[in-house]
Amino acid sequence: MRVGVVTFPGSLDDGDAARAVTIAGGEAVRLWHADADLHGVDAVVLPGGFSYGDYLRCGAIARFAPVMEPLVDAANGGLPVLGICNGFQVLCESHLLPGALIRNDHRKFVCRDQGLRIESTSTAWTSAYDAGQEIVVPLKNGEGGYVADDATLDRLEGEGRVVARYLGDNPNGSYRDIAGIANEHGNVVGLMPHPEHAVEDLTGPTTDGLGFFTSVLKGLVAAS
Repeated sequence: MRVGVVTFPGSLDDGDAARAVTIAGGEAVRLWHADADLHGVDAVVLPGGFSYGDYLRCGAIARFAPVMEPLVDAANGGLPVLGICNGFQVLCESHLLPGALIRNDHRKFVCRDQGLRIESTSTAWTSAYDAGQEIVVPLKNGEGGYVADDATLDRLEGEGRVVARYLGDNPNGSYRDIAGIANEHGNVVGLMPHPEHAVEDLTGPTTDGLGFFTSVLKGLVAAS
C-alpha cells in the first residue's frame, strides 16, 4: 500500500512520517505541496512542522497549496488522511475537520512525552488499538489547544469522533482534553501529538505510535 507524505515549505516531520510508514510495512510516497495530483496513493499523511512559516495562522496558507485541492476531494470521497500537529491545523483550516487549534493556554511551547487514551478504534487510523488503551507518544506544539463551540464538542462526543484524549495535566488547554478527532466517516483524523516519533525503541519513548500506521495499512489491504 502506498501512503503519501506531503512536504510543505516549513515541514519538519515529513521524513519521520515517511519512515513510520516504511516501518509499518507500507511504501512511503513523497508528495510536494505544489503537486497537482496525489500520484495514486492509497492514503495521505500531513506531517508536523511550520508550513509556510505559520504566517497568518497555523495551516492557513497550506490550506491553499495546490496539492490540497485533490486531497480535499479525495478525503471527501473516503481517502484515509492523517494530519499530525501542523497537519491537524491544516485539516481544520481546510474544513475537513471542525474546530480550530489556538495558542497554548500557558503561552509557552510544550515538548514532552505525553500520555494519551485512545477513545475511538473505529477510524481508519486507530483500529489496531483497544478502546481505552493508554499510550505514550511525544507532544511538541505552541498552538495545540483544540477549541470548538459546545454544540460541536457535544456532537463529536456523541458521535464517538473524539479519537484520543490527554491523560494527566492538560498540556495546552484543549477543550475536554481532546488530543485528536475524526470526521463523520472516520477516514480523516487529526492528532496533535506525534505518533511518528514513537515507532521504534532506538529513538522513541515507546513504540506506541506505530498502531496509527499499521491500522491504515491493514484496512487498505482488507479493502483491496
